[in-house]
Amino acid sequence: MSKTEEQAAETDERVAGDRLSTAPKDDRESDPQGGGPAPASFGVVGWARWFWRQLTSMRVALILLFMLSIASIPGSLVPQRSVDQTKVDDFFKAHETLAPLYDKVQLFDVYSSVWFSAIYILLFVSLIGCIVPRSWQFVGQLRGRPPGAPGRLTRMPAYTTWRTDKTPDEVRALALAMLKKKRFRAHVDGTAVTAEKGYLREAGNLIFHIALIVLLLAFATGQLFKSEGGKLITEGSGFSNTLTQYDDFKSGSLFDRDHDLEPFGFRLDDFVGTYERSGPQRGTPRVYEAHITYSEGADGKEKKGVIEVNTPLTVGGSKVHLIGHGYAPTITVRDGRGKAVFRGPAPLLPTDSNVTSTGAIKVMDGYRDKNGKRTQLGFTAVFVPTFGGAGKGSMFSKYPGLDYPALALTGYHGSLGVDAGLPQNVYQLDTRKMTQFKKPDGSPFAKMLLPGETMTLPDGAGSVTFEKDIKEWATFQVSQQPGNMWALAGAIAAILGLAGSLFIQRRRVWVRAVRSDDGTTLVEMAGLGRSESGRLPEELAALAETLYTRAPTTATPPPAPSASPAEEPPAEGARA
Repeated sequence: MSKTEEQAAETDERVAGDRLSTAPKDDRESDPQGGGPAPASFGVVGWARWFWRQLTSMRVALILLFMLSIASIPGSLVPQRSVDQTKVDDFFKAHETLAPLYDKVQLFDVYSSVWFSAIYILLFVSLIGCIVPRSWQFVGQLRGRPPGAPGRLTRMPAYTTWRTDKTPDEVRALALAMLKKKRFRAHVDGTAVTAEKGYLREAGNLIFHIALIVLLLAFATGQLFKSEGGKLITEGSGFSNTLTQYDDFKSGSLFDRDHDLEPFGFRLDDFVGTYERSGPQRGTPRVYEAHITYSEGADGKEKKGVIEVNTPLTVGGSKVHLIGHGYAPTITVRDGRGKAVFRGPAPLLPTDSNVTSTGAIKVMDGYRDKNGKRTQLGFTAVFVPTFGGAGKGSMFSKYPGLDYPALALTGYHGSLGVDAGLPQNVYQLDTRKMTQFKKPDGSPFAKMLLPGETMTLPDGAGSVTFEKDIKEWATFQVSQQPGNMWALAGAIAAILGLAGSLFIQRRRVWVRAVRSDDGTTLVEMAGLGRSESGRLPEELAALAETLYTRAPTTATPPPAPSASPAEEPPAEGARA
């Protein structure tokens, strides 16, 4: 082979090696015009092509991926409307100057903002533009044959040689069979056998990038078509999956609230919670599960089920998660004439790990004082499942189980503010238009009750009884996330593809067999790694040893050949 042919072969190898490289290339290589700003003579079509080349380059894809990760940081630091509107309102109250600025740049709606969506879409387009041409190149490589042997195998990183009495055709046949048995793609090209292995490295690289697109699609689908709602249910009460049944509900922009909700319902039969009673983990839940009866569809058969924290109930495309738990003491309120105007459980919200709970009890209709005057009652309540005493003006619980329950009530009368039609927090009492009950000495009227005890209100205003029937409640989250399985599949594929691209080594092996002047056959073996790998000489040595045993030298057998880097061609008959 002439020097010109050798240079052309080496150039072909470098080009083939760069086809699927993910390393960012120099601008002058990727842009035929020199990599600088496009000249004014480009025109509209030229500018469009230049912009497309830049957008679909791997360098820009990496920059956009980095920008997307940076853009998602405010979504973790700033409260989001899609997650908790209450925290957003609190942020506005605490930062009257900063909050409006955040709102203008959509920091309270990061994942649906214009700038986040722009980065997201550009990254999506960039990845597709990168992967499609590379996929066709890879398919072309799979359909083609490994390139022929270079003119001088001694220049390869791993090289060995010996002589044998086998004919060149026999040596090439033996080498071809051996390499194919080792799962190399091999063929005879003139005087040499050309083989290549490790194509899954490029396949893993492509799978990784395709998996990123799947993840982006899954994330977009989940955001557009998701729904998520919360509901607090006391024992004995039920829930139907309709919009009006939720305490709070949010959904994606393409979710149809009238037709996309899964038809099902369930009833909370019993909540079972047990807690560690001693040791450093005292109060830690041991059993924490909701026993329910549920049915699918409008007329589905009722079934029994159990929902635990990490074991949700799955109905169609919806999942029902157990989120929290608390107590709902049963209260009976009678007016000044002894008529029961309110009776039922009053759910209270926990404030600590021992389920010290606070809330409000509101009597809005039917109450009349001893003179028959219609008014409204309200009570602030503090409930403890295990009374631990009073400190700093409040009660506290020392254990989350119902060992020694107690309820403290403070009563008010007047207007609850519900007649204005404005929404209120059911767990808070608005006392701006109410008057607190007073003792005869003028001090505030409040009392702690044990189960079965009754508190008589001043001035014949009625009474409040803390019933012995203390119910428990549980909060559930009902969610539909249509992109979750795609996201999981994409994540698994990304990990497998990345592992393949990192650990699979692509390499080429050549075996040349030619007749020497002395009548023997000169066998040359060389290897070239397409990526950094210290195992190439070892692999070539093992292949050479296998071939040497089948085509040895007829003279005194030398030690098995080993592959090693060679800078200068060895003398004829030498073994590396």
